[in-house]
Amino acid sequence: MQKPSRPARRLVCAALLLGLALSPGRDWALPPAQAQAQGGFQAFVQSLWPQARARGVSRATFEAAFRGVEPDSKIVALTRKQSEFVRPIWDYIEGSVSAQRLERGRQMAAEWSRTLDMVERTYGVPRSVVLGVWGMETNFGSFTGSIYVIRALATLAYTRYRGDFFKDELLTALQILENDHIDRDKMLGSWAGAMGQTQFMPSSFMKFAVDGNRDGVRDIWTSVPDALASTANYLRQQGWEPGLPWGFEVKLPKGFDYRNLRLGFSSWAALGVRRMDGQPFPRSGEAALFLPAGADGPSFLVTDNYDVIKSYNSSDAYAMGVVHLGDRIMGAGPIRAAWPKDKPLLDKDQREELQKHLAGLGLYRGDADGKLGSKTREAVRNFQLARGLVPDGYADLAVLRELRAAR
Repeated sequence: MQKPSRPARRLVCAALLLGLALSPGRDWALPPAQAQAQGGFQAFVQSLWPQARARGVSRATFEAAFRGVEPDSKIVALTRKQSEFVRPIWDYIEGSVSAQRLERGRQMAAEWSRTLDMVERTYGVPRSVVLGVWGMETNFGSFTGSIYVIRALATLAYTRYRGDFFKDELLTALQILENDHIDRDKMLGSWAGAMGQTQFMPSSFMKFAVDGNRDGVRDIWTSVPDALASTANYLRQQGWEPGLPWGFEVKLPKGFDYRNLRLGFSSWAALGVRRMDGQPFPRSGEAALFLPAGADGPSFLVTDNYDVIKSYNSSDAYAMGVVHLGDRIMGAGPIRAAWPKDKPLLDKDQREELQKHLAGLGLYRGDADGKLGSKTREAVRNFQLARGLVPDGYADLAVLRELRAAR
């Protein structure tokens, strides 16, 4: 059935909204002083109108978008439970490459082979990486999210989670509705407002979504070609270098000097580093040594393309999940070296304490949130170098004890 023209829909929308006020909200997440200053959720929503209007959003679209919207307390709770930052990386990766997901991934790789051929030719991003993102984000489109994106973004913006980031995403989402890219009732996604088969934030949709099947519409929600091409375009625009691998698992020689961090492939080979799969190193390019579980776990050489994947999600666990899933779908074997699962892990309080100690020494500038990402790893490595420890960047109980002694 053909959709009514935009002017006709605007008239209908305006008629339906005539005299309709936004439903009452709740002051539930902000400290009392801040909640009073903002005047509650509905006052916050209305404060967005001048900025939305400046972006070309009509009053009818604005009112329709927020009709019945209230903040969602469950979303705030989810901001504290991001598994890619708190679960052991081996658990996260093993969960990413379940037998069910691998089977579905191989089926989808075969079904959409021609589309993946087009994506590789056009953007230079290998199908393994595109499939990895697709599988990690929505299990190949099987679940794209059920939360109304405007409500999710409004909740996060109202509580100022990550400052003004989500407010800007909210305003961009209103522009998407204004431009008829998706109907209001179909604009569903994750708790963080990510949408479609590969979970684009609204700003990413506006910048990187493309019409992969050439039907005149950028539809990342229901069109697999659009979603996969948009994902590849995103990665290419973020700096993906065609022909360069993301990296691979390696075996380090005995007596390896862990002070080596980033070298050309020929230099790594000269040091006795070898690929676990027995393949030769690329003839050109550089890579960094990555030890996601420290010197006692698997070792990888990762290139700048690995960092491009992290622009999709800054977690190393996520990026490793993407590349390992994609490689396994394309026939590669599992990670060969054993994970140090018997070593005790730091709990949340200990992780926060570690970050505070590092900050006190001037080595760490992030929040002491207990989420051990690349900034914490770099700070740990610098501390280890200063103390004469193995500089593997891994935050464990031994490092925490050294930090306590260094006070």
